[in-house]
Amino acid sequence: MSGLTDFQLLGQPAPKCKPPPIHFKPLTCRCSECRVNGLCLPAGLPMHCNSYFGTLIGPRIRVSKGAALFSANVPLSSLYAVHSGSFKTNLNNAEGQGVIINFWMTGDVLGLDAVATELHVCDAIALEDSEVCPLPYHRLQALARNFPMLQQSLNRLMSREIIREHERVLMLCNLSAEQRLASFLLSLSRRFVSRGYSPHGFMLRMSREDIGSYLGLRLETICRSVAHLRGLGIVNLHGRQVEILDMPALIAIELGSPASFAIAPVKA
Repeated sequence: MSGLTDFQLLGQPAPKCKPPPIHFKPLTCRCSECRVNGLCLPAGLPMHCNSYFGTLIGPRIRVSKGAALFSANVPLSSLYAVHSGSFKTNLNNAEGQGVIINFWMTGDVLGLDAVATELHVCDAIALEDSEVCPLPYHRLQALARNFPMLQQSLNRLMSREIIREHERVLMLCNLSAEQRLASFLLSLSRRFVSRGYSPHGFMLRMSREDIGSYLGLRLETICRSVAHLRGLGIVNLHGRQVEILDMPALIAIELGSPASFAIAPVKA
């Protein structure tokens, strides 16, 4: 072996946060065999383009829980398609205070934050033991010039993330605490459905502190809102296991409907 570190092999300097145990894993399947390929970058590509795309993918990378896949100010070398597991991305100011800006699961593509400047602006931290498929960015760009549908697919992914960020801004500006929590749970439910899972029961991989940071709420507010929804028989949440018992009522809360059981607003 050459003695290079995993980050040197990836063409990235080691992050400033705690060094993550990242390991390469031989690629055992191609995009056509992946169960979430309909959500990822090659979605909708013709077979011949998909074959070329498959040659870009390097050895799958395993990222341990709590480790950084990439960090802020690290140069862009690859985009990362989440094959299994989940991540959070957060922004930190000069004083080290951070805010969670997104959560990612299988089928999502991380790293698009660096496309404009070719420097990552956030940290991507694994919420559980996870695996990603690295897509070398400059080689991806070169292939996209020959296959316009690949460029369209890349544009679609970037547009999807812009829409998600716009929805989050609207949520932070206009929704009450319980509306934000309802919106968050419904969004997760829809994302799990798109991956073939139940809309009514799923596991939260993030902590309640992380949820509060993402929703712009204090931890105590999150706990009160959860207890209120549980008391109304709308959501059953034990630990990190979520069971949505009354989907129409949860949707009514998100929309602020007068028919949402006259719920008293919870202050943020």
